[in-house]
Amino acid sequence: MMNALESSSTRPYLIRALYEWCTDNALTPYIAVLADDTVQVPREYVQNGEIVLNISFDATSGLKLGNEFVEFKARFGGVPRDIMVPMDRVIAIYARENGQGMAFPVPVPQVADDGVADDADAPAHPDAPPVVEAAPRGGMQLVPSADSDDDQPTDPPPPPQRQRPALKRIK
Repeated sequence: MMNALESSSTRPYLIRALYEWCTDNALTPYIAVLADDTVQVPREYVQNGEIVLNISFDATSGLKLGNEFVEFKARFGGVPRDIMVPMDRVIAIYARENGQGMAFPVPVPQVADDGVADDADAPAHPDAPPVVEAAPRGGMQLVPSADSDDDQPTDPPPPPQRQRPALKRIK
């Protein structure tokens, strides 16, 4: 019998489920990706070590949402590119139109036994963040939906403007 530590990550399953939810509801699925040297993305579009990718059917060709990687072909500035993102570098998936989706724990820098960050795995690209490992649980924050009983503004928030998405409950 397999225990929780030996089981596979839930992240790829949740990403596939939210992708399907977006497409079923005519929403545009976006993923936010931590862009380090393990991802294959156009570096000229990386901002603050992250990139947001449209993974809708219309924007991609050959999309594969596997257990280990998100893979597809897409055009950036009219130039076709092969995109490959390890699942552990996907930090959020959300709908462009309303921002609803899910955020995942952001990987944290790997720390050596002496408590000092290990520079041996430093990325070759100067704009890329350091190589990181998965963060412990508890790195996410829930954002109440607009229909909660809390003191929420009556106007809905504007859609995200290439910012890191907030975690919202999906009903």
